[in-house]
Order: sequence, then C-alpha cells, then structure tokens
Amino acid sequence: MGTPVELTPAASTASGAVTDREAAPAPLHAVTLKRAMGTRDLVLFNLVAVIGIRWLATSAKSGPSALVLWLLAALLFFVPQGLAVSELSTLYPDEGGIYSWTRRRFGERHGFLCGWCYWVVNVLYYPQILISCAVVATFIAGRSAAGLANSWPYVLTFSFVALWVAVGLNIVGLGTGKWLQNAGGVGTYAVGVILCALGVYALATHSIATPFTWHSLAPNFGSFDEVNLWASIAFAFAGMELAATMGGEIKDPRRTLPRAVYLSAPLIVGCYLVGTAAMLLLIPPNDINVVSGFLQAIDAGARQIGPAVAWLAPMAAAAYVIGNIGGVGAWISGPARVAFVIGLDKYFPPAFGRIHPRWGTPYVAILIQAAVASIILFLPVLGKGTGVEKFYIAVLDAQILIYFIPFMYLFACLIFDRAADLADRVREGMSIIPGGAVGRVVIGGCGFFVTVFAMVVAVVPPSDESAIAWFLKVVGGAGIFILLGAIFYWRGARRA
Repeated sequence: MGTPVELTPAASTASGAVTDREAAPAPLHAVTLKRAMGTRDLVLFNLVAVIGIRWLATSAKSGPSALVLWLLAALLFFVPQGLAVSELSTLYPDEGGIYSWTRRRFGERHGFLCGWCYWVVNVLYYPQILISCAVVATFIAGRSAAGLANSWPYVLTFSFVALWVAVGLNIVGLGTGKWLQNAGGVGTYAVGVILCALGVYALATHSIATPFTWHSLAPNFGSFDEVNLWASIAFAFAGMELAATMGGEIKDPRRTLPRAVYLSAPLIVGCYLVGTAAMLLLIPPNDINVVSGFLQAIDAGARQIGPAVAWLAPMAAAAYVIGNIGGVGAWISGPARVAFVIGLDKYFPPAFGRIHPRWGTPYVAILIQAAVASIILFLPVLGKGTGVEKFYIAVLDAQILIYFIPFMYLFACLIFDRAADLADRVREGMSIIPGGAVGRVVIGGCGFFVTVFAMVVAVVPPSDESAIAWFLKVVGGAGIFILLGAIFYWRGARRA
C-alpha cells in the first residue's frame, strides 16, 4: 500500500476575496499529482463522458418533435451546466471538482452529500453500460453472432474483462489511461459521423423514412410521455462536470477546463441534434429499436448505397464498443478522484486517500469502486428469479433521484455566490458568466429548475407500476443510500 497523502489546510486572504489570477483561492488539499491532461485530452474526454449514442434511438422513437426537445434541453440545461463548470473550475480548479466546490460553498456536510451521491451513482452505472456494450459487440461479427447477446457467460466475461482493462490503465496513470478515454471519444464520435453522413445521403437522394412537418416538430407537452422524455434527454447532456474532478491533474486547469468546454459543447449538441435527425431520415420512428436503433439506421443507410458499404454497420458497432469502454474509463477516473478527496477529508476510510508510490494515482479508490461494480455486475445473473434480482431492479430505480442531487448542488454553487468574491472576480476579469449576480441567478436558476423538474417527473410511476410501490422504490431506495452515506459521514467526523 502507498503512503497517505498529507492534508494541508488551504490558504486564504482575510476577506476571502480573489484579487487576481495568482491570488485565486488555494486548493483545498496540498496534493501533488502528475498534470497529464491537456486541451485535446479534455475535449475528447468530454465527448466520451457526455455523448450516449443510445439516446439517439430513444429520442428518435418519439418522432421529429425530439429535435425541439434537444434544443430546449441544450438551452435550459446544457448551456447552464457548461457555464457553471467553466466558472467554478476557473475559480476553484481543485481535485474533486463538484465535491470540492460544494464543500467550499456550503460546508463539509453538504460537500459530503454531493460527493457521496456522485460517487455511488456512478459505481452503480458501470454494469449497465458494460452489459449494453457486450450486446452491441456481437454485431461486429454480423448477425450470426447475435445469439451471444442472450448468453450470460459471454456477456459477463466481456463486461468483466472490459471493466478491469479500464481499471488497469487508469491505475498505471492518467497519462496512460487518457489514451483509452481519447480512443473512446474518437470511437463515440465516429459512430455519430457515420450516422449523420448516411442521413445526409438519404436526404440528398430523397429516400427519407420520416416526413418533417411543422405539426410533427411541435412537442406535445400535454403528454406525460413527452414531458418524461424531455426530462430524460436533458440529462443525456450530463457529464461536462466530470473532467473538473481531475483539476489537480490538468495542465493549467483555470484556462484548459473552460477552453475544453467551449470546444466540445457544440460538437456534443451537434451530434445529438443531427444524429437524431439522421435516424429519422433513415428509419420510421415506430420501427426503431431503443437498444440497437443506431445500428438499424446505419444498416438501412448502407443498404440504400449498396453492398459495397455493407461493412459500415460492423465498423460502427466496433467504434461503439471502443467508445463505451472509453466511457467506462472516464467514469472510473472521475468519480475515483471524488472518493480520493473524500478519503483525504477522512469521511471515507483513510485508505481512499492513498496514492500509488510509483504511478501517482489514487489506486485504492479506483480498485474499491471497481470491486463494488464487479459485485453489482453479477447480481442480476446470480440472483435470477430471486429476491436478489428484485433488489437489483430497485437499486436501478433508486439511481434516478440520487443522480440529480449533485446537479442541484452544482447550480446552487452558482446561484449562491459570495457577493464580495464575485465583485472582485468581475473587476479582475476572472468571471466567465455575463451579468454579474443577476446572470448567475438566471443561468443557475435554469439548470436548477430543470434538475428539480426531472426529479419530480422521476417520482411519477410508469403506467404498469403501482404508485405506492414505485414511490417506495425510488424515494425509499434513494433514502437508504443517503442514510448509508450519513453513516460514513458520522464515522468520518468522529475519526477526524
């Protein structure tokens, strides 16, 4: 085991105000980690962290109105999220990102709750993305291998190996692990580019599958399904805050983090908007499979061109697999830094705050979350038909509310900025958001409203679920996880 990192109180001025870039608030922890991430790495990291190709099928299935929903989600959630991350990472480029920002603004209890929810929900997330990746990987070998998608030995072996490859690369060092994330960013975007190119070809040849009219583009907000879809796809834009959790490992983070946000944001919005339109041009909404819809669309577009490009669908499946494994690498590296900093603060066992003596990475935090994810990966299989399977499903339902809590804190950090600090930052040119305090309230308020709205929608049960049972699973399940976090906090407070 490595030696614990020393915890050093942050320096501050008497007033707590920022007077220039050199006198910006000191990091919360005196942690020396290798700064391995540059602008290119962060742009690709943002792409692989945010873009979920599966969302193209989910949104396109509702028809052309999904395009308007994407635009509204981008304006009311994604833009506020990007501005909040840029502003807070410019001021506080701390290791731990959203946890550290919340701790600075609202104190240790709120900081821990934010960090705990962010960490635990992502540990629960890996198995879902890995299983999806294993299923899509069968398309690389063609339809003859599709039967593997129903083979649990194959799915579990693939998922387990992919998880631990990503873990190993991230333990060796971010300088090595970033290449997995970079490859994932390229792979993810390559799928979007292929899909969009085929959509353009269909439009040019007038072989479109879905007509676009003003009526079909107008969302029906009187339908709960449409409202629920909008709340869901708004959070398809989540993930821009992930890179900031590695603030201590980014070259010149005060400049690099905002620059990466500005470069990657239009690429992300473009992928979702144009990708959804391309799917609708290639396949009628009613025929779209929400799991493998993007492969359906690519296959349909390739058949329009001819047999010479039949290889496009298998190639897209391979790119998707690389993108997903890179995504797992990104969502391992980021939350591990949150757990690492919580360990430094003694609210997690101190071992979480250890760094590898050779590679300089928070290897204990990475290993523990990978071990927990491995156990969760096996739960739905080993417990098939038992109470364990029901427990696993309840855990997935409980994720919904836990996921939104850190975003409430993200936007609250922006809204409740300290007036004295803000005045100095505006005067010294450190503030990114225009309009001073009013601009922060407007931007942060938009993001906060969408987050709370999504939480309310999440509590409404599906049509095939009992209202009481759904409420108990979602709210009760989230409450159990928060109570578990409270136990960690209480034990850590006593230890500290």
